[in-house]
Amino acid sequence: MEIRNGVKLVFSILVSLSAGFIGSVFTSQTVDTWYAGLVLPWFAPPGYVISIIWTLLYILIGIALYLVLMEDLSDKTVKIAVGVFGVQLFLNAAWSYLFFGLTSIVYGLVGIVALWITIAVTMYFFNRVSKKAMYLLIPYITWVTIATILNYSIYVLN
Repeated sequence: MEIRNGVKLVFSILVSLSAGFIGSVFTSQTVDTWYAGLVLPWFAPPGYVISIIWTLLYILIGIALYLVLMEDLSDKTVKIAVGVFGVQLFLNAAWSYLFFGLTSIVYGLVGIVALWITIAVTMYFFNRVSKKAMYLLIPYITWVTIATILNYSIYVLN
């Protein structure tokens, strides 16, 4: 039983990290060209800081998913929580495509607002399943709030 739980934990973290990997494919294509040419606000963190923060967040997100997956998977609320989690993880990776892949500040802004909303909905359902899982998403929504402000500021400045 313990080995299966360990596998489930590793799987959950890897699923979350995969969104970051997919996003990095799009980011790496234009970060040194298009993004480097944008006017950035004074509070824009350097790229290496962003990478470290996202890696830590993906690990927390994965642990949160693991806590939900440890519950009764036949329960409707658990199924909804996992489904909404999947949507927010997709939107997480999609933001990099919208912003960096399409080199569109506006599409990025729309995408990150949609992401923020789905994180909030995920937190709502995670809270119904596991309060600990919901608490693990607080740094995530906090960082996405900052990223939304950053995305909007880039829009205004450019």
